Amino acid sequence: MSVVLPPLTEAVILRRYKRFLADVRFADGTELTVHCPNPGRMTSCWREGARCRVSFSDNPKRKLAWTLEQVEMEDGWVLVHTGRPNAVVGAALANDQITEVRATRIQPEQRAVDGGSRFDFRLEEGVGVTWLEVKNATLVDGDVGYFPDAVTSRGAKHARELAERVAAGDRAILFFHVGRSGPSVLRPADHIDPAYAAALRDAVAKGVEVIAYRGLVGETELALGGPVPVDLTIQVR
Repeated sequence: MSVVLPPLTEAVILRRYKRFLADVRFADGTELTVHCPNPGRMTSCWREGARCRVSFSDNPKRKLAWTLEQVEMEDGWVLVHTGRPNAVVGAALANDQITEVRATRIQPEQRAVDGGSRFDFRLEEGVGVTWLEVKNATLVDGDVGYFPDAVTSRGAKHARELAERVAAGDRAILFFHVGRSGPSVLRPADHIDPAYAAALRDAVAKGVEVIAYRGLVGETELALGGPVPVDLTIQVR
């Protein structure tokens, strides 16, 4: 099951700055600043002069009409829009494409407890409840993918709160959407955020499940491919 994208226009990315801004050049020579919906460093998923794809919005309330969606790197197109994977995973859940989960009811953006984090999905599997949080992994070194590409205290908090849901009797899953074709395995980025890596391993030790699937990044649609192995062993670099 795929998710249809809005029409995308090809351009060339010139620079990315202030986390949420990028300058691009269109085929006619026009240069514009576009919104970059990615809070990470985007290491290994952009370079000056790379082809990119951007979408347009006619919403008058927006400061920037164009949004950076994808960037072409050596291993193909990379999904850099972190708002897209949830729709892909949601469609896959609805069509029983994720073999590890069989949900009879799917509720996006739900809190388990008052004041707690809002998880991406609350799933009902028979009489049980599953909490599922989605992360888009784009960092790559050779054929190894990593998450995160920047320090993420929010990600560590999610890992701890998922472990709390397991302790409360629910099922909890951390789902990595690998938004590019290159990685053959996914690992926690100890060299970037050791605190997150430790929180992830601790959550797994307490019963949180970790699943990774490859995202299929197209010009007109996004879909979910097959599983990607996850290696939680501590890597020495």
